[in-house]
Amino acid sequence: MLPGPTNVPNRVMRAMLAPIINHRSDDFVELYTDVVSKTQQVFETQNDIVALSASGTGAVEAGVVNIVKKDDKVIIPVNGEFSNRLSQLIEGQGANVIRLETPPGENATFDQVKEAFDNNNDVKAFYVVHNETSTGTMVNYLDKVSDLTSRNDSMYIVDSVSLLGGASLPVDKWNIDVCMTGSQKAIAAPPGISPISISPKAKKYMIENPPATMYFNLARYFKYYEESKHTPFTPALPLLYAYREALSILLEEGLENVFNRHKICSDALYAGLSALGLTPFAKEEDRSITIVALNYLDGLEDKTFRNTLAQKFRVLVAGGFGNLKGKVFRVGCMGEVQRYHVMRTISSIASTLDMMGYDVDAKAGLKIAEEKLKDL
Repeated sequence: MLPGPTNVPNRVMRAMLAPIINHRSDDFVELYTDVVSKTQQVFETQNDIVALSASGTGAVEAGVVNIVKKDDKVIIPVNGEFSNRLSQLIEGQGANVIRLETPPGENATFDQVKEAFDNNNDVKAFYVVHNETSTGTMVNYLDKVSDLTSRNDSMYIVDSVSLLGGASLPVDKWNIDVCMTGSQKAIAAPPGISPISISPKAKKYMIENPPATMYFNLARYFKYYEESKHTPFTPALPLLYAYREALSILLEEGLENVFNRHKICSDALYAGLSALGLTPFAKEEDRSITIVALNYLDGLEDKTFRNTLAQKFRVLVAGGFGNLKGKVFRVGCMGEVQRYHVMRTISSIASTLDMMGYDVDAKAGLKIAEEKLKDL
């Protein structure tokens, strides 16, 4: 129950046993074009797709170095570890960064974003972390941002590493220019493949203004794909096979069913764990679907709690980042998550708390979770 890497279906793991092929062959063309097509469906886009052999951070870095130049003006909400890292990446390009800072657990409001655009008519790009993994917060107004970016033809870039595949993100409908995710989160594949969608506007800019880098120069990927349906550098072939299989599983279930399942399981986790006396860290209107962050009870020691949960009940959850270390723990609700995962997690956390001397009502937590899960 980590917020990534998440559980990987056996079917996806077996896909990695495919023979290693020549990445300059017709076999690879068949594999990669299928990956691109299936990725477009999950991203809800017709845009160009690049499936980088890299961690999610690699995709995010590519989304920065191919867009941001020295002295560009960039707006970014910052409310946790990953939005702060993204801001630092942008600052490293020499940009003039307008940080919309809010306390961890709270998002900048749409009105604050609008005010930043109102006060700056020369914004090059708006960057946003869709789902802040470190705090369990999710931005809920991405559909309205293109009204702001379209004013002065700003780029619209979304880091959805820990959410895409677990909730609808219609890239084309929302006019998102660059969108990035990682294979090891809601898509439920092994780590190491990081897909990016790139709009025609962003693609044109990247080709005309190549970055001072080689591996993350996306214009190279466009060229190789258009000429031969290849990648410019050797891809992680077993991971591509696994990633393709994970996409196939999502599409077979049906994206609406996948999104509904994630939402139901998330609601059940929030309700069931709250009934044990745990309180969600994020404000209710900002809570993530895929990352359930919870405050520790008074006196509950982080490592002791998580180690007991792992060793006695074989349930893994994550601790907090930075200033939140020892104050919160995070439960992943993504990928394969089903009724079994939700009920076992609530039951195991209740038992762990009981073993550590806390008076919790496990029956209440399980009852309310079961009620929430009835539509699965």
